[in-house]
Amino acid sequence: MPKFSIRSSAFEEGKAMPSRYAHRGVQGGQNISVPLAWDNPPPQTKSFALACVDLHPVANKWIHWLVANIPAGCRSLPEGCSMTGAMPKGSMELKNTYGDQGYGGPQPPTGTGPHKYEFSLYALNVDTLQVSPQTSLSAFMKALEGKVLGAARLTGIFER
Repeated sequence: MPKFSIRSSAFEEGKAMPSRYAHRGVQGGQNISVPLAWDNPPPQTKSFALACVDLHPVANKWIHWLVANIPAGCRSLPEGCSMTGAMPKGSMELKNTYGDQGYGGPQPPTGTGPHKYEFSLYALNVDTLQVSPQTSLSAFMKALEGKVLGAARLTGIFER
């Protein structure tokens, strides 16, 4: 059976993310959410959840995007869908570390080197994940416990 996988048309695994996806505080940053697409989720999938976190030690697991309740039939999130009303029906964007609900692009401190932004897509055995827009990353991860059928990851790099 083909492996559950996630990809982006904007960058390849482990490669640089274009600056347009960065936060507005970065030169060229437009804070446009990254396009994502996925294939081969487990057959029993009832919904998806997405987390994008900066893994650099300086970032301390900075949350860039948390989404719950993405419908099971969904196979992509188009570029710029966050904060434009174009998210899949029924999905819920949570607050990022910037304090905004939805996507918040990379804005690493200057001179801290390359930061790894990990997009983790979780295939879940429930229709609805019991979280609110204010849910923290640790509470989000706790809510996933016992519900994950599979996970797919994509890492993008950004530095300034």
